[in-house]
Parts: sequence; C-alpha cells; structure tokens
Amino acid sequence: MINMQRRDFLLGASTLAVGGPVSAAPPSDQPSAGKPAWTESEAPPPQGGVSLFAQVNGIRLHYVRAGSGPKVVLLHGWPQTWFAWRGVMERLSSRFTLIAPDLRGLGLSERTVGGYDKRTIAADIRDLIDQTADGRAHVVGHDMGGKAAFTLAHLYPEHVEKLVLADCLIPGAENMDAAHGGAWHYGFHMAPEIPEMLTKGREREYIAAQIRTWSHKKDAVSEEAITEFARRYATDGGMTAGFNYYRALREDAAMVASFQGRKLEMPVLTIAGRHSVGARLAEALRPQASALTSLIVDDSGHFVADEAPDFFCEQVGKFLAGG
Repeated sequence: MINMQRRDFLLGASTLAVGGPVSAAPPSDQPSAGKPAWTESEAPPPQGGVSLFAQVNGIRLHYVRAGSGPKVVLLHGWPQTWFAWRGVMERLSSRFTLIAPDLRGLGLSERTVGGYDKRTIAADIRDLIDQTADGRAHVVGHDMGGKAAFTLAHLYPEHVEKLVLADCLIPGAENMDAAHGGAWHYGFHMAPEIPEMLTKGREREYIAAQIRTWSHKKDAVSEEAITEFARRYATDGGMTAGFNYYRALREDAAMVASFQGRKLEMPVLTIAGRHSVGARLAEALRPQASALTSLIVDDSGHFVADEAPDFFCEQVGKFLAGG
C-alpha cells in the first residue's frame, strides 16, 4: 500500500520536506567580469541596453539596463530570466530606465547554496536599487518576482516608489493541494532531488510545457524566449536554483504571516490574467494596500506581459507616470 508521504507527493501536496542540494558554483556559461554577459548565439539586450553585474548582498547579480527616465526594476518569475521583460523594455524605454536583473541563482547571476527565501531575494534587490537607482525605484514583479517585490515593499518600503504585482500570489495564499483544486507542480518542485532527476536532459521540454500550460494564448511566449530560458536553467545547478524558489515557500508564508496588521503605503497596481490568478491577487492585497488599483486582463493567462503586451505596458506606464 502506498504510504501517506508518497501519496502526498504524488498529489502535489504542500507537506513535503523542503531543501535539496544546490551547486555553489556559478553557471558554466557565466562570463568573467568586464566581458559581455551574452554571445552572438544568445539574445542580446534590447536596443540601447547594456548587460552589467553588481555585487549585492554578498553575491554577484547580473542585470540588463535600458532606457532613460524614472527608474523601474523588473523582477521575473519561474521559469524565466531577465529576458522575460525584453518586450516591456522595448516598449517603455523611451519613458523609463528599466533595470531587469536575473534573480539570485538564475540566468547569469551567482548560484548560491541557499538564500532563495523571498526575504533574502528582497535584500538582493534592495541593494541593487541602492546601487542603480539612488535608493528608490518603482518595482514591477511577476510570479516569484512578484512575491519578492511584495516582500521588498513590506521590509524596505523606503526603496519602493510604486509597486506593480503581475499575476502572482502572496506567499501563503497558494493552493498547493492538488487533491483539492491546487496546482500539482508546487509539490513536485518542492520535493528534494526528484524534479532535478526527472527533468535532467529535458529542461527545455519541461519549461515549454509549463509555460504553455499556464498561458491562455499558447503561443504568446515565443520559442526564442523559451530557448533562452532553457539554456540558462539547463546549466549546472540551474534547475535546482529554480526549484529552490518553491522549496522556500513555507518559510516565505511564515514571514508574510508576520506582516499582519501592516499597511503598504505606496501606490500599488495589481494586474492579473482572467484565466490565471484572476481576482485573487487584488483580494489578498486589499486589506493591506492603502492605495490599490486592480486590473484583470480578460484574454490572458499567467504571462500577462506576453499575452497582452500593449495593454500591459500601457497600464503599467500610465500607473507609474501618474501623480
């Protein structure tokens, strides 16, 4: 008879143990300091953009900067890198300075053994804002980047001018129980070692399948983008780093519970796909955001910046530029 722990894993339950080994070495394709962070075989920064590194919170973080004007930090989710924001950067660079990092352990940023809890990620971004935006910037976060942005706004509100959360769930609000309508991938990604073993050599196939599943417009995220994401996650320890963002969710939920009673005083915009998070994000934010604007994109799933790019950029640009 199957035991309860194995049953819970197969159902994607949230009761699995967290953790799992991570390579402390940087990705095998990480360039030396002073050299471009991309090659001709990979997608370069958007026109006029530059690829840079910063030493933040004890790690080497890669980021791409483009445009001019008020500073906007763009935080990507799983299974993506800074390249998820390329279209947004191209559309908004005439109005804003866009700063898009690879989150810790992903893309060309340093791969660490630990530090994938959102408190640590928020501290990474705090230091990046100090170095690149004189200590204060607008912050836009999607998926795991949205969880980090939410945490940043609570822990370091003086660093966040305005906050945009795009189709994410607040830590602790996720339904991780597949037996009761939750998403199965939470339990799978949180399991020690198993997801690495089963996706090894199939990284692109797995990433593509996840992106297509979560999209309402199945071709909105381009094949070029999927290839770019996969080539980074397929480096040594890359998938483990990505899965560790999920393995930290129980710790994240406990941290967010400690925010109870606190208010986010900066203006907040939520923008979510009707066929994904929908109204749940705004509902979770309403009790704690003093100035909340919420939008739902009817013809979109999880990847709102790709599935409704013109609408997304129009609304985000309008919100950030408003008084």
